[in-house]
Amino acid sequence: MELKMKNNILVTGAAGFIGANFAEHFVNKHPDYNIIVLDKLTYAGNLDNLKKVMDKITFVQGDICDFEFVTEIFKKYDINGVIHFAAESHVDNSIKTPFVFTQTNVLGTHTLLEVAKQIWGEGSSNKFVHISTDEVYGTLGEEGYFTEKSPIQPNSPYSASKASSDLIALAYHETYKMNVTVTNCSNNYGPYQHNEKLIPHMIKLALKDEKLPVYGTGRNIRDWLYVEDHCEAIDLVFHNGKAGERYNIGGHNEKRNIEIVKLILKRLDKPETLIEFVEDRKGHDYRYAIDPTKIKNELGWYPKTKFEDGIVKTIDWYLANPEWLN
Repeated sequence: MELKMKNNILVTGAAGFIGANFAEHFVNKHPDYNIIVLDKLTYAGNLDNLKKVMDKITFVQGDICDFEFVTEIFKKYDINGVIHFAAESHVDNSIKTPFVFTQTNVLGTHTLLEVAKQIWGEGSSNKFVHISTDEVYGTLGEEGYFTEKSPIQPNSPYSASKASSDLIALAYHETYKMNVTVTNCSNNYGPYQHNEKLIPHMIKLALKDEKLPVYGTGRNIRDWLYVEDHCEAIDLVFHNGKAGERYNIGGHNEKRNIEIVKLILKRLDKPETLIEFVEDRKGHDYRYAIDPTKIKNELGWYPKTKFEDGIVKTIDWYLANPEWLN
């Protein structure tokens, strides 16, 4: 693909769940941009996730931790903006292999920032948006919400690696005056999600009439955000977000894990006897809930998808695309 010498945006990790949805959203809404997707294609990355937009993007396979390679990409494609999704993201995996998470999430993010600084120069207006998670804030009790001023208190190797990468990103703004913003989202759901995550995993097991393992009592609470709403928020942050700021992106859709599982079983017309409570996960945070007031007030964003509608669309998408469950 022949690229214009402007608006060349590097989107990392776009063969994964949120990144693929974002690539589809962005190329259709902003055809004047050239999107260069950089993805390592680990087990969680799948080129099929990008098949709808493959003729509209430039795809490059590679590792964000490879400094020389990333430098080459920046120079070859004249990159002047970054939207950084690439990360190891499954908490269970971080408990088993924590070093992989530090390497990808911390070193990989730092590599991208340093390459951008060296090529763009200190004080550049080129935008770097780092995509993160609400898990960096730790856990909540029955009341209260995470705000951008909440203390950073991660409880798993995954969330600790993301918290570290957030702080490095914000430090590059403070120290080198780079145009960096950080977004922290709640739990996403929707098309293209890897089947290791709660919703597609439970759909997959239920369709096979296998037991659905639920950690502890299933009463842990998550704030659910439909992925397309998240993509619109990132779009707004990229274009209008203020340098050096965090933006919390949440759906105000708090559900207990057991509620989600029961909703899936009901939609699939499967019995609740398939539910099997198992030993709780190590360091399992009780509740996440985001206050998105800042992004609503400053950028005019709000989640458009009601959970009741989004979960039906999501389940029906997996039923129509069963290959993603395998």
